[in-house]
Formats: sequence, structure tokens, C-alpha cells
Amino acid sequence: MRIGGGKSLLTQTHERALDVSGNTAPLIVTNRDYYFLSRDELETQQVKPHYLLEPKGRNTAPAVALAALWVQEKDPDACMLVMPADHLIKDTPSFYTAVQHAENLARDGFLVLFGVRPTAPETGFGYIEMGDKVSGQAQVVRRFVEKPDAVTASRYLAQGNYVWNSGMFCFKAGTILDAFEQYSPELLAAAREVHAAIRTDCDKSELPASFAALENISIDYAVMEKAKNLAVIPGDFDWSDIGAWKAVAEAIPADEKGNTSNNCQTIVIDSQNTHIETKDRLVAVIGLNNLLVVDTPDALLVADKSKSQEVREVVSRLKAANHEAHKTHRTVVRPWGSYTVLQDAPGFKIKRISVKPRASLSLQMHHHRSEHWVVVSGTAEVVNGEQIISLQANESTYIPAGNKHRLTNTGEDELALIEVQCGAYLGEDDIVRFEDIYGRAQ
Repeated sequence: MRIGGGKSLLTQTHERALDVSGNTAPLIVTNRDYYFLSRDELETQQVKPHYLLEPKGRNTAPAVALAALWVQEKDPDACMLVMPADHLIKDTPSFYTAVQHAENLARDGFLVLFGVRPTAPETGFGYIEMGDKVSGQAQVVRRFVEKPDAVTASRYLAQGNYVWNSGMFCFKAGTILDAFEQYSPELLAAAREVHAAIRTDCDKSELPASFAALENISIDYAVMEKAKNLAVIPGDFDWSDIGAWKAVAEAIPADEKGNTSNNCQTIVIDSQNTHIETKDRLVAVIGLNNLLVVDTPDALLVADKSKSQEVREVVSRLKAANHEAHKTHRTVVRPWGSYTVLQDAPGFKIKRISVKPRASLSLQMHHHRSEHWVVVSGTAEVVNGEQIISLQANESTYIPAGNKHRLTNTGEDELALIEVQCGAYLGEDDIVRFEDIYGRAQ
């Protein structure tokens, strides 16, 4: 998402990492499926990151453990700054000051957490109760508190010794590994086996399938809530965990009635404190108060702002119903480009396919569907069974079910084409890959 200055949250986090580390290349731990998307997003950055790619999500404890093993191998004395990629921090000078303080504490053997002074009785965040002073602003961690109800959150705000748990940390690689050894030895032992089997290729290191067997647990539960050498720095920098649409709304300047929108073409009449998120369509609202209206090609959400954290219940119901919306967007990014589903109905599906210059889809075959390709712009080289043909704009080809086929953009500009699929079954899992330059072939 592009919030606060036009850059994506990932790009902003990457730039913060470069600033605090003196342009040392950061390590990004992410899902294997997000590698190409992340790499393309950071393509213009002068310093490129390294990637540690997970075959399956396993929460923050396994991710931090593998990152620490990776970092320690590079530099046994290194300090690690752990930052989620979806945070918005505008006051970067104050953040950098807090990081410098955290590094000093980390080199003294502390596991350092970054707390954020609460500005409202927020029920969507975890809290940290602070104790005695450690050094400067840093204080001892008395306890962690799960997301409280509104009454409890109001009491924490009034007491003044509670901060939001930001989910950012600073520690030496050796210190956090020692903590894993003491409090989660089985997880660390399994992580060491996974680390020993890492396959490295250029800028990325892929974790083996055995990573999926690691315990699915957060770093807070696995280590932080048990450790004794904790310190928390109550940061004076602004901070937002963009984990709900209410947080997105708060990151956008409001009009005189508290309304916000990411699109200047929205029409707002007689409404207050309402956020409108739209991309392609004109949205008009009349007589609304404290609502969220989020219109995307995938779905429409209308919710009270106070209920913004409960979108997860919608996702849970979609998963329970095995609805396609919880698995894919209408526009799906692939290593070679992207495709957008224009229409999906019984017996046929229509896509717009965009292929990057010099990129190529896998050599593949479908059991249950045939495909018609019409080139809109660019130059395509098509493998269709035993044939290799070249197609220009306004030219087409037909690919019967069972035919091996491949699409390549041989030009220097984007290749755009319309694909019409016909068949009794049109699921994305009806694909057999024989060759693939991105390593996705079976």
C-alpha cells in the first residue's frame, strides 16, 4: 500500500533500514510467493536487500530465529533491528534517535523493545507495562498485556506507565539466540537444522520445506514474555500499525468535517468522520457518520470505524466457506507480470494478461481448459504444441486443452493480451509446468 508520501510501506521501511544502518543491505524475511513482488517494488533502490524466503508462514519467532542465525553467520557481533514492513513512521529523526539508544542497550546485553506512547484507549494493540528506569528513557518491562477492552485501555492511558507494543525490536544476534536456547530450545534446534539446509541463489536464500514443521508462534510468546533482560524505549516518534482501515484513514489529512479519502473524485455530502477508499470508480456518500467505505475490484466493505478490527471476522467466514476472495485478488501478480480477471462465469473466464519486457511464462499445459489469446499491444512469441509463432497487435492463436504452450514477451515494451478460457473446470490449479525460469516447475 502507498500511504504517507506516495511510497509503499515496504519501500519506506527499507529506506529506514538503510538510514539507520549506514546503507548496509537489509535482510527481508518474507513468503516465497512475495519474492518477485518485493524485488520489483524495490527495484529502483540503490542498495538491494537480501531475502530469506519462507515456504509457509510460521509467525515471528521462527522468522527472527532464522534471521538471527543468518546474521550471526555474516557477523558474530552484529546488532539486529527488527521492523515489520507495514508500519508508518513519519517522524524519522525521532525514530533514529530511539534506534541509537536501543543499539547501545543491545550491546550491553538487553533485548530492547520499542513502545509507543498511547494517544487513545486503543483496543487493537497489545500493551507493555513499564517499570524502573534502565538508562535514559529506557525502562524495565514489567509485563505484557494482550489487547484490552475499552475500559481497561482507558485506565492504561490514564496511568501513564503503559505503552503500545510496536512489534519492533533491537538486540545482538547472539543475545536473541541465547534467549531462544533458554526459553524455546526445541524451536532453536529445529531452526538450526533448517538453516544448515538453506539454498542460496544470488540475492535470495530459500528455506527448505522442513521450515513448515517449526512451531507457529510469535516472538513475544516464545521469548519476550519469559526473558529477564528486557528493556523498553517509549518512543516519542509518531507511529501507526497499518493493521486496520481506521489506521489507514488516520494517515490521510482530513477535511474540516473529519472526512478522508484517497481519491479527490469522491463526492461527500452531509457526512462526518467518514473514510472513503476507492480506485477505479466514483463513490458518493450522503449523510454518513464515522463509517469506512472501501471499494476495490475484489469487494466492497462498509463498516463503522469502531469495528474496523473486526474485518478479520469477515476473512474467517470467507475461509470457512472456501471463498476464492480469501486466496486471490482479481489482479494477481506473477514473476513475469500480472493478470486481471475481467469476467468469470460457468464455462468461461476472461483475463487481461500483462507480461514484462523480455519476461516469459512457464512452459505449461492444462487438462480441462482451452485458451484463446488475442494480442492487444506488444510482440509475443508463442509456443503452441510443436509450433513457435510470433504475434503482433490484433493477431490471435488458439491453444487446445492438453497442448504444451508458453508465452514470451520478445519486445522492450509491455505485452498486453486478452485470454479467453473455455472449459468445464477453470481453476488456477489446473496447470502442469514443464519448464520455468522462475523455478516453479514441478
